[in-house]
Amino acid sequence: MRFMIIVKATQASEEGRMPGEALIARMAEYHEALAQAGMLLDASGLQPSSQGWRVRYAGGECCVVDGPFAENRELIAGYTLIEADSRETAIEWSRRYPNPTTDGGDCEIEVRPLMASDDFEAGDAIERFRVLEGELQAKCQDARDPRAS
Repeated sequence: MRFMIIVKATQASEEGRMPGEALIARMAEYHEALAQAGMLLDASGLQPSSQGWRVRYAGGECCVVDGPFAENRELIAGYTLIEADSRETAIEWSRRYPNPTTDGGDCEIEVRPLMASDDFEAGDAIERFRVLEGELQAKCQDARDPRAS
């Protein structure tokens, strides 16, 4: 099962303040432990919302709205994508996540399971996604295989 650990934004992250060496070291240690356990799939911090945009749909109309966006608690500052054998294992690892704030203050981390193609009823459209998933997995395997270069 795949899970996304979602780090909510803070005022500091929205201001673009970069974490100090001590926080980066704690985050590196955590992610290294995930990698050693064979669970780490991806992880990254995000630029402040002022660097991003949203695509809004109203019926058949689509518009792009540039950031920044209000309500830091609703924004995402970063994520870690893991593969765990159970919800309990994912909870255990998410509890170990270091406090991601630059000042050790309050922050919230949300964890959500990812949907898998098996969660959907069979059909032509979902089969197209299964083919894409297989191609992406093969591409990732090739990228990790030193003999592929």
